[in-house]
Amino acid sequence: MITEEEVQQAQSNFQKIEESMAEVVVGQKNVINSALICLLCRGNLLLEGVPGLGKTLIVRTLASTLGLEFSRIQFTPDLMPADIVGTNIITEKRGERRFSFSEGPIFANVVLADEINRATPKTQAALLEAMEEKTVTVGNETYSLEEPFIVLATQNPIEMEGTYPLPEAQVDRFTFKEDVRYPDLEELVEIAERNTENHGLTLPESRVTGEEILQARRVVEEIPLAVELRRYVARLVMATHPSSEFAPSAVDSYVEYGASPRAALSLIRGAKAHAFLAGEYNVSLEDIEATFLPAFRHRLIFNFRGESEGIEVEKLLGEVWESVEVV
Repeated sequence: MITEEEVQQAQSNFQKIEESMAEVVVGQKNVINSALICLLCRGNLLLEGVPGLGKTLIVRTLASTLGLEFSRIQFTPDLMPADIVGTNIITEKRGERRFSFSEGPIFANVVLADEINRATPKTQAALLEAMEEKTVTVGNETYSLEEPFIVLATQNPIEMEGTYPLPEAQVDRFTFKEDVRYPDLEELVEIAERNTENHGLTLPESRVTGEEILQARRVVEEIPLAVELRRYVARLVMATHPSSEFAPSAVDSYVEYGASPRAALSLIRGAKAHAFLAGEYNVSLEDIEATFLPAFRHRLIFNFRGESEGIEVEKLLGEVWESVEVV
């Protein structure tokens, strides 16, 4: 049983992380919050935004603040699966040759999959096992990845020539998807000042240990969720499926496939982590509302009509949220 003192200590640790990241990253509070939530609920985060908005900086700052091993994988069309997970190589010792495993960059705690949609589907799929099972299989051997482990992937919504859209099975493995927005005027001025004055940016020092992160995860898992709210989450998922009794008319008109059961798990775990970061001791409707969009926005597949009419997924999900009542 987690004590109140342990809960308060874990919440204090993550407040320090947020403060440290804010000293380096200007704005992007939703993205920072989603990254911490995914870390707390053993998830992965997909970031989408045009070049130059600080996606890589956010990930590097997170890794530095956590004091964890960081690895960056630049996805390109010629990248091979072995370049990610590693491979068996022949070594010779005292005249005897044998195979030994050489670890790839996936063997880190915080992994940045940069421009993930520029690699082929075969290479993209090399991340699937690591993201879901936290293991890597090469040949007949399976290797466990050290916890805490998180994949933060970026993709560019422009310059789509030469890219390979992520398969639905892989997109579904991301706990959250966040759109990295363009800074407003004041934020842009502050970004320019921080990067051109004195000696530029300095990444923060570690504020927590790996064990403290694992302890915070255990705290998050024990945050209670009322039965009524759990059933409410289930109805939200069902409301994204055409012909469901809970679905609004827009879903019937524009959606081919709704959210998977992973959406319910991501929303519940994300809401618990959100409550934890807010200093709460149980999940409220506000926590579910705050994590609804990032947990669902990448899981809907539009039909031909939805694609041709350019339906915005956030607008459609807004109708879903309004149509489902808490009973």
